[in-house]
Amino acid sequence: MAGFVARVYHTIFRRSSSYALAVIGGVFFFERGFDMLADTVFDNINKGKLWKEIKVNYEQK
Repeated sequence: MAGFVARVYHTIFRRSSSYALAVIGGVFFFERGFDMLADTVFDNINKGKLWKEIKVNYEQK
């Protein structure tokens, strides 16, 4: 465990530039994952009510 912590410190937290880059990258991936999770939850709650599912009922044939 101590070796892992030391390696993380030396690669990420030692310089502020690499720390800032790690924070920006983490925020980007967290935002994308949270957005995908929120869309999935919304689609599951509203299943059968969304336009992409009911538009076939209103299209001209």
